Amino acid sequence: MADTKKLFIKTYGCQMNVYDSERMAEAMGGAGYEATETPEDADMILLNTCHIREKAAEKVYSELGRMKALKTDRPNLKIGVAGCVAQAEGAEIMRRQPGVDLVVGPQAYHRLPEMEKAIRAGKKALDTDFPEEDKFEKLKSRPKAKRAPAAFLTVQEGCDKFCAFCVVPYTRGAEVSRPVDRVLTEARDLVERGVREITLLGQNVNAYHGAGESGSKTLADLIWELDKIDGLERIRFTTSHPNDMQDDLIEAHGTCSKLMPYLHLPVQSGSDKILKRMNRSHTAESYLRLIERIREARPDILLSGDFIVGFPEETEEDFQATIDLIKEVRYGQAYSFKYSTRPGTPAAERPLVDDAAANDRLQRLQGLLTEQQRDIQNSMVGREVSVLLERAGRDAGQMVGKSEYLHSVHLDAAGHQIGDVVRVKVIESKTNSLKGELL
Repeated sequence: MADTKKLFIKTYGCQMNVYDSERMAEAMGGAGYEATETPEDADMILLNTCHIREKAAEKVYSELGRMKALKTDRPNLKIGVAGCVAQAEGAEIMRRQPGVDLVVGPQAYHRLPEMEKAIRAGKKALDTDFPEEDKFEKLKSRPKAKRAPAAFLTVQEGCDKFCAFCVVPYTRGAEVSRPVDRVLTEARDLVERGVREITLLGQNVNAYHGAGESGSKTLADLIWELDKIDGLERIRFTTSHPNDMQDDLIEAHGTCSKLMPYLHLPVQSGSDKILKRMNRSHTAESYLRLIERIREARPDILLSGDFIVGFPEETEEDFQATIDLIKEVRYGQAYSFKYSTRPGTPAAERPLVDDAAANDRLQRLQGLLTEQQRDIQNSMVGREVSVLLERAGRDAGQMVGKSEYLHSVHLDAAGHQIGDVVRVKVIESKTNSLKGELL
C-alpha cells in the first residue's frame, strides 16, 4: 500500500506492557501503520514505558534525548510516550522534551488512531484519562495473522492494595476485571491463530472478578472455562497477591491438567515488621502456610517470588527473616531488588537504609536465590517434561521451548515444528536452561 507508514515500539518493563504494545500496534495497523524493527525506518516511534524500576522517568528522558537526532534529520517523524511513565509525568514530558508529539496513558491507548490524526495535523496530543469505555472492546477487531505459540492475555488491570512502595494504583488505576465472555472470545481467537499456551495477566490477576452469565466469576472459574477450549494446551497466570489466593484457585492447581505447575507469588519480605510497613496485609507465617496448602494440592509446583531489600527501617534482623523464609520455601525462580524511592508513594518520605548495607544484603539474597534456582534445575536432570516448542535453536535441527515448569529447554527436534508439544527427557542443566532429548 503506497501510504503505509512504519511504526517502531520500544517496550519497557512488565509482561502487561508487552501485551499492551501488541494491542497498540494493532490499533495503529488500522490507521495505516505496519511494524518496523528499527527506529531509523519509522514514521512514528512509541516508547511504552514502565515506572516500577529505579529512575524510570529519567531513563525515558534520556532515551528521548537520543532520539532528537532522528527528528532533526526527519522532521515528519512523530514521537510518542505511552505506559506508566506517561501516566505519571503527563504534560511534563512534552515540557522537558518538546520533540514529543504524543503522550498516552495505559488506559487510553485505544484512542491512539485519533491522537495520530491530531499530531499529523500539527497538534500535540495528550491523554492520561481513565476512560469509562472498555479499551479492549474498542480494539476487538484484530488482524488474523499467525501468532507465536505462547501469548499473553490481559484479564485484570489496576490495584487496590496500595503497597507503600508501589506506583501501580496511581498509574494503572483501581482494580477492574474484563468480562468472562470477552476474555474467552480473545482466547479462542488466539488459539485459531496458532497459540497453544496463554498466560493470563493482571496487576493482581488472582483478584479477578469478571462478570459472567450467573454473576461475578473468580480466576479459577475463568481457568475452567478456558480449559474447555480445544487446541489450548496450557494456561498460566501472573502476577498474584497472597491475600487473593482463594481455595478454588489452589484446588485448580491440583485438578486442572491445563494449568501449569508454576506460580509467581510475591512475598517481598520475611519480616512481619517490614511487611506491615509495606502495607502488604499478610504475614510471613500466613504466607508460609499458604505455600504449604498450594504444595499439598500440587506437590511438584515450581514457585517464583519477588523480594525488596533495604526497605526503610529494615534491620539486619529483618533481612535475616527474609533469608529464613527463602530457605524454607525454596524458589525455582525469583526477582529481587534494592528498594528505591517512588515519588508520591507512602514510603517515599521515609529515611533510606544505608546504601552499602542495602547493596550487601541484595548480593547475599541473590546468591541464595541463584543457588536455589541452580539446585532445582539440577534436580530436573533425568526427569521427563513436556515442552512447547517456541523457536528454532542455533544449530541445525535444534529447537527451544518451555517446560511446564517454565524452564527453557534446548533439544534436537528434527521433524517437529513450532507449536508442537513434545515429551522430553532432561539430560543436562545449564546456567539458565536445560538440555533435553526427545522421547
